[in-house]
Amino acid sequence: MKAIVNGIILLPDREVTGRALLYEDTIVDIVRPEEAAGAETVDAQGAYVAPGLIDVHTHGYQGADVSDADPAGVRAMARGFLQNGVTAFLPTTMTVDWAILERVFAQLRDLRPESRRPDFDGAEIIGCHAEGPFINPDKKGAQAASAILPPDADRVLPWADIIQTLTFAPEMPGGDQLIRTLREKTEIALSIGHTGANFDQAMRAIRLGASRVTHTFNAMTPLHHRDPGVVGAALSTDVYCELIADTFHVHQGIFPLLRKAKGDRLVLITDCLRSTGMPDGEYTLGGQKFFLRGIECRLEDGTIAGSVLKLNEAVRNYRDFGGVPMHAAVRAASLSAAESVGAAKAKGSLEKGKDADIVLMDRDCRVLRTIVRGVTKFCAPS
Repeated sequence: MKAIVNGIILLPDREVTGRALLYEDTIVDIVRPEEAAGAETVDAQGAYVAPGLIDVHTHGYQGADVSDADPAGVRAMARGFLQNGVTAFLPTTMTVDWAILERVFAQLRDLRPESRRPDFDGAEIIGCHAEGPFINPDKKGAQAASAILPPDADRVLPWADIIQTLTFAPEMPGGDQLIRTLREKTEIALSIGHTGANFDQAMRAIRLGASRVTHTFNAMTPLHHRDPGVVGAALSTDVYCELIADTFHVHQGIFPLLRKAKGDRLVLITDCLRSTGMPDGEYTLGGQKFFLRGIECRLEDGTIAGSVLKLNEAVRNYRDFGGVPMHAAVRAASLSAAESVGAAKAKGSLEKGKDADIVLMDRDCRVLRTIVRGVTKFCAPS
C-alpha cells in the first residue's frame, strides 16, 4: 500500500485537506492520515494532489510527431509528457496520406498495451485522435489539402479499436452517413472540426451523434447573429468543447464565457506540435514548413498551426484567466477530457477503483511528481 499525505487533494467538485490518498495500481481510498500508518508514504508538503492530466489532442513534442509514423518518436512524446503531469494521452494524427495514417494506427495499436506496462517510461496511450482527413478544404488550417478525403466510414471501421476520437467536417458530402455508421458500429467520439458548417448543419450533426467540437473557435464558422455557426451550436448544446488555453489561439477574455457556457463540458487540450519544448526556429508539420516564434506557430503563408502549450500550463491559464478554482481547472484537463472520449470509467479522477494516475503540482502548476498506475515515473529535481 502507498499513501500521499499533507496535500490538497483535488476532487472533481472540491478540494480536500487533512486526508491521505491511499493507492496501489488503482485508487484505494481517501482516509484520515492515521489510517495510512504503515503505508509507503509520499509527503506532498502542501502541494496539490490531482488526478493525472489527460491530453486528448496532441500531435508532437520535443522534436517528435505522431504522423512521422515512428514508434520511437511516440515513446519519446510519452516520456516527455510526464514532466507536464500528463499520465494518459491520445496521439493525434494530421491530415496526411491515408496509407501513412494506417501505418500510424497500426503502430499505436501495438504501442497501447506496451504503454500500460509498469516499466513503460511514459504516459499511457489510451487510443488515437484522428484529426481528419475528412475535413473541409476551406477550413483546413495547417492541414494538407492534397490529403483531404470525403467522409468514409469504411476506411475507419478497421481501426475502430484504436481510433478513440475522429475530427471531421459534417457538412461534406457523406458526413451524415459517416455519423450514422460510426454511431451504430463503434464507440468513437465524433468531433466537429476544420469545418465550414453553418448552424443548422452543425446542429444536425449533433442530433445524429457528434458529441465534441475540436479546438473551439479555430478552423470553424464563427458566432454571428444571423448564423450562429459551429461556435453557436457548440455553446448552446451539451457537446464537449476543446480549448487551446494558450492565450493566442483563443484570447483569455473568452475563457470566462466558455466557463459559463460549458461548465464541466470544457476540455483543455494542447494541440501541441513537435516544436513544443524546443527553441524558436523552423520545423515541419505533415510535410509542411512552419515557424515557431514565442508561443506562435505559423506556416510560411502566416496560417496559424498548432501550439507549444503544455497541459499543466493550460490548467494554470484557465484557472487564472477563467476565474475558476483549481479543482475545476484540473477537471477540465482530467475528468472532462476522459468523459469526452469515453475513458472516464478508469481515468480522470481520484475515485476508488480508478487507475492510480496522480500528479503533484505546486501553486504555479509546476509538476513535482507524476504517478502512472501507481508507479512514480517522474520526480522534479529537488
